[in-house]
Amino acid sequence: MTLSEGAAGEALVLGATGFIGRWLVAELLERGRPVVAAVRGGGARGGELRGWLREHGVDDQGLLVVDADITRPDLGLDDEDRDRLKAVRDVFNAAALFRFGLGREEARRANVDGAVNVVRWAAALPRLRRLVHVSGYRVASEGRLAHPVPAKELDALYRRLGAYEASKLEGDAAVRAVAREEGVPLTAVHPATVIGDSVTGEAGQYIGLAEMVRDLWGGRLPALAGSRRTFVPVVTVDHLARFMAAVPEYDEEPYRAHWVLDDATPHLPDLVGLLARHLGVRPPRVTLPVGLVRRLPRALTGVEPETLSFLSEERYDTSSAGVLAGKAGLSHPPVEDALRRWADRLVADRFGA
Repeated sequence: MTLSEGAAGEALVLGATGFIGRWLVAELLERGRPVVAAVRGGGARGGELRGWLREHGVDDQGLLVVDADITRPDLGLDDEDRDRLKAVRDVFNAAALFRFGLGREEARRANVDGAVNVVRWAAALPRLRRLVHVSGYRVASEGRLAHPVPAKELDALYRRLGAYEASKLEGDAAVRAVAREEGVPLTAVHPATVIGDSVTGEAGQYIGLAEMVRDLWGGRLPALAGSRRTFVPVVTVDHLARFMAAVPEYDEEPYRAHWVLDDATPHLPDLVGLLARHLGVRPPRVTLPVGLVRRLPRALTGVEPETLSFLSEERYDTSSAGVLAGKAGLSHPPVEDALRRWADRLVADRFGA
């Protein structure tokens, strides 16, 4: 019996139709693992995922699609799906709300409360091996928050960083605390800015660094915020998917955290210069300190204020990710080639327009 005929898979991917989620589903299926894709809205979205997989040459016979909503207790699963998912061993939570300008409660509903709902649901699985939770690389920059975060500290965090980034930091703290309380084996994967496939450049996500490429291409990037040593690391989506799929095979401790990014990513001005030369456009003429840009009106700078916290000279400890990747036989594809292919695909896709 194929999964599409009703059996259950051993790997569950939440956020399966999102940018990271669909590439992870493809990787798991390619490895021969039966997969359950948890999709909000069920049928139609599941059909879109199957269409995307087939377009990419992936056999979807090992895929089961269920209707789930992380913002609801028990993921909003009906009794039939709850029973079918008792065989799940590995849970991959790639579900999140990624958008700048979110309201605080809107962001928290998915990125904090939803993430905690996933942990509590996973804790009841009789065969659970590991929960793999996607967080973000800037978690390290703020120190590790303790859950629950005091109200004044939390208010200040949301004011300073904006709802998206603050909710990811709060969510990381909540997931760690609840996983420890529930005895759930947890790996937090902290990816850098995720760019397109290393071979085709295909992305499907057009915010953040992609918006900077859009403005560069359109001649609307006269200046950069940051310094000559600003480091905005990237990771290709195919490498991230391979890494995540390997995590349950190698992580055995109750808690692990991996910063997954390519240390060879050029400093931001060099990265933008590389893409400008490749695209045949003029690079920015000046670099302005982040503090100055933060004080200028957005109407003048054209910079989304929530992106400024990502413009840092910090480096990140990738040693544990390097060890796991070595065991799994994985290595980052050449980053400059990947950036060029990604930029070409962004232009071809009209930046999602």
